[in-house]
Amino acid sequence: MIRNPILPGFNPDPSICRVGDDYYIATSTFEWFPGVQIHHSRDLANWTLVVRPLVRASQLDMRGDPDSCGVWAPCLTHDGTRFHLLYTDVKRYGRTTMGGASGASLRDFHNYLVTCETIDGEWSDPIHLNSSGFDPSLFHDDDDGRKWVVNQLWDHRPGRNRFAGIVLQEYDAAAEKLVGTRTNIFPGTALGLTEAPHLYRRGDFYYLLTAEGGTGWNHAVTMARSRAITGPYELHPDTYILSSRTRPDAVLARAGHADLVHTAEGEPWLAYLCGRPLPNRGRCVLGRETAIQPMRWAEDGWLYTRDGRGLPELEVPALSNTPSP
Repeated sequence: MIRNPILPGFNPDPSICRVGDDYYIATSTFEWFPGVQIHHSRDLANWTLVVRPLVRASQLDMRGDPDSCGVWAPCLTHDGTRFHLLYTDVKRYGRTTMGGASGASLRDFHNYLVTCETIDGEWSDPIHLNSSGFDPSLFHDDDDGRKWVVNQLWDHRPGRNRFAGIVLQEYDAAAEKLVGTRTNIFPGTALGLTEAPHLYRRGDFYYLLTAEGGTGWNHAVTMARSRAITGPYELHPDTYILSSRTRPDAVLARAGHADLVHTAEGEPWLAYLCGRPLPNRGRCVLGRETAIQPMRWAEDGWLYTRDGRGLPELEVPALSNTPSP
């Protein structure tokens, strides 16, 4: 059996990928240095910290970063040749004061990309992608070899929804920069606070995962899909494929901010953020942790939890085929 959370304690915002028989999860480190934690497993149950890749000031200069700033929501992927790690470096957060009046929270942050041929090698100096929003994620389209970045968009206009949706833009690996038109592909649902996007391709559809509802009790994993990468995206029949927001009795609360991986046999697993509140206290003293559970693709082409209830699971069956260490 696999018992959740698989990464207990301070391990928020998991991004998971598989290379051969090896699984890797990258998590946020906020104001801690070196930046980003990457754990490794071959059975999805037992995980070992293998590297903190951002070890040089040229990759992560944290001078002046306030509490809860620094590295947010890394995204770890592999394109068949190299590992790619995207991350946000948050330099300023909270409300500003201008002329004695409170201004809007500043959430246009610096988003970067570093690469490495091996997970524990020397990672490159960063490529600055943009300074717009946060939570960047990289999608490698195997059909045509193109790469795409999705990230949260922040709207500074007064009276608007600050979380303005998920934007998509092509990344030119040769030129090492974003190119072409930026498109808002998903405005989010009524739950709001739409962030943490990840894109996938399965069959004829592009699938988009986002986190919504904030990282507290309303946290949820939202899914949408489209036949074209630029949209339009239709919502999952249940809208939210995983959440504990309607279950105050849930041992794994605050479930959201997820990433999807498939085993070599094609079995889907979802890694996600969670918290374990003290009974009758409502405090998650170990912070935001990482859990994982198997999912299933249904005949309608949508992803569901095993029982279709959309709830996090404390214990799940181990992998049916586990490779040798």
